[in-house]
Amino acid sequence: MANKVSNFSDLIQRVTASCLLHPLSSNAHISNARDESEDDDKYTTEDEEQEEEEENTPYNVETVEKFEVKKEDTKTEKVIEMEMLLGEVFDAVSAMKKAYVSLQEAHCPWDQDKMRVADVAVVSELRRLGVLRERFRRNVVRSGSGRGDWRVGAATLREVVAPYESALDELKQEVKTKEIEIDDLKEKLKMATLVSSNSNGKKSKSKRRVSCSSQAQVNVLPAPDLFEATVSSVKEASKSFTSLLLSLMRSAHWDIAAAVRSIEAASSNTTTTPTADSIVGANHAKYALESYVNRKMFQGFDHETFYMDGSLSSLLQPDQHRRECFTQYRDMKAMDPMELLGILPTCSFGNFCFKKYLAIVHPKMEESLFGDLEQRRQVLAGNHPRSQFYGEFLALAKAVWLLHLLAFSLDPPPSHFEASNGSEFHPKYMESVVKYSISMGIGGRMGSGLVVGFPVSPGFKLGNGSVVKARVYLVPKNGF
Repeated sequence: MANKVSNFSDLIQRVTASCLLHPLSSNAHISNARDESEDDDKYTTEDEEQEEEEENTPYNVETVEKFEVKKEDTKTEKVIEMEMLLGEVFDAVSAMKKAYVSLQEAHCPWDQDKMRVADVAVVSELRRLGVLRERFRRNVVRSGSGRGDWRVGAATLREVVAPYESALDELKQEVKTKEIEIDDLKEKLKMATLVSSNSNGKKSKSKRRVSCSSQAQVNVLPAPDLFEATVSSVKEASKSFTSLLLSLMRSAHWDIAAAVRSIEAASSNTTTTPTADSIVGANHAKYALESYVNRKMFQGFDHETFYMDGSLSSLLQPDQHRRECFTQYRDMKAMDPMELLGILPTCSFGNFCFKKYLAIVHPKMEESLFGDLEQRRQVLAGNHPRSQFYGEFLALAKAVWLLHLLAFSLDPPPSHFEASNGSEFHPKYMESVVKYSISMGIGGRMGSGLVVGFPVSPGFKLGNGSVVKARVYLVPKNGF
């Protein structure tokens, strides 16, 4: 019993100690309530965040949808822009094709104004295509990464500079053209100076010095020196055409010797009878062929229109006719005969070409040389073929036509003469196309014992007394 609690105070002390060591159940309940509240708050926070996420989820979907719609709109705009650009490209290509067709049509017949307009149109459309190309490049770069901004700037710069570069190229081309014209004028001045110095070769040195104004006067007024220079041009054109004709005859396997004999017979109808053997050397067939061509080309030269009509202007109005002839000479000298005939195919020069071509080129000859009569059909239809052969013929026809105009520009007009077959050789009026050795002459004089086998080209006697020698083919007198 001694160990048991004996008094009330001792009991109170124990109860107090127990209360201190073990809190009341209400405090435990409160503590538990707090813990549960914190857990509830934790779960509530997680639920609220989940609810907020659930509330935010529809908003993010709408943003994605709007972004996708915007992206699709951007793509649609780019497609529309590209389609518009391609449409402009097709329009520019179509316009350029039309302009190029117009440019081709302006060549035949030749229309310089129409050609100039078509050329400007073609260049304009090409520039337009260049601008569209730069726009396409800029769009491609813009649709890429931002690192291509410098390329956009470069493309824009090229687009701005391109027209100036094109204009610079055109100016360079014009400079080249002017340089060619300057070189041509220098050659003409050189020829005029040479002709002037040759004509004054027997005069004193001081008189042979020609000023620039007097040199220019040679090209302004008709003069015997200019006529002699034009005769040289005719000779060169005749040699060129004859060489081409002879090469075509050889390619067609012609009997050149028989052709030469036929030419000799035609040239000797009024003087002698044809010979069985040809008097022309084996390598001299070109001279016989040149004689045939020149005889046809110079037929009717003494008439003001080659007897193509009955005009008498040179007799009725001589001064006016001389001025008109020299004006035509100056206008036509620098022109391409094919371009001239493309504009005016039936002008006087065109009719002259028709007549002389049909006289020189026989139908059988043309068919043998080319295999058909296409060029002859074009000539008979009033057209001028664009072939090498006809081009060489036009060069010769132009040279003879210019010589004819210049002859009727002079006062008095020069008289032309032609050596006859079998006539004696006169060095003052004739020159041989073949250089013979002195041993063929008698007493060391060129031409002794030689006679004219046939004339090659006519000569001219000018009003000032000078003579343009006739070209002849000489043969030994005993062999003629």
